Amino acid sequence: MVNIMKNIKRRKNIFADKASIIIRKMLQDPNKKWVVRDFVGENKVSLGFAQEVLEELSRQGFVERVKKGPKSFTVLANKEELINAWQNYYQFEFNEVDLYYSPDKDKLKKIKSILTKDKYALTLHSGANLITSYVKTDNIYFYFFSENWQKDILRLRQECDLKELVSGGNIYVISPYYKKSLLFNSQVINGFHVVSNLQLYFDLYHFQPRGREHAQYLDNTLRNQGKALA
Repeated sequence: MVNIMKNIKRRKNIFADKASIIIRKMLQDPNKKWVVRDFVGENKVSLGFAQEVLEELSRQGFVERVKKGPKSFTVLANKEELINAWQNYYQFEFNEVDLYYSPDKDKLKKIKSILTKDKYALTLHSGANLITSYVKTDNIYFYFFSENWQKDILRLRQECDLKELVSGGNIYVISPYYKKSLLFNSQVINGFHVVSNLQLYFDLYHFQPRGREHAQYLDNTLRNQGKALA
């Protein structure tokens, strides 16, 4: 029993921030034959770390490892199952959210004019609507990247005139759970910085209101355009 528990503790959480870099990269090119060194260096991923994540992916049946000495490689075996497992693991609530109110009718454009591309990324309905125009909402949802949250959020509030109410609000400023990997495959749509389609889907899936409905509509929209979530 002790040995079993030690083995469980040693297993990598394949959906954790740093480990997800490897998954995101594999999903982007699902037919590629990957070698461990393909993942090394990105966000300080080491050879040993990449090896451990690939071993755990193999143990769970998501990849197949072909051992041919120096010509060994790994291939993604179950893309859809991997995405389903990730969607079941991840909850938008893993992020930390500050909620504010702005009376500005053009608040999204104002936020864009103040923040540079590397400081924000739209998500949830705000990001997905740029692709689908599916959910009508006055709320703005965006990830905010800061090394000094208290200082930078105060500056943002002052420049955007964001008010903190006792309850309610329409500006959701999000500190990301995926601090290292969130911007992988991020995109610019109509001049706005948006997280990847895959991250949009995951953020929406368990979100209320109308998150799962919008996630599924996003998936269908992309498929109709000949595109994939990842």
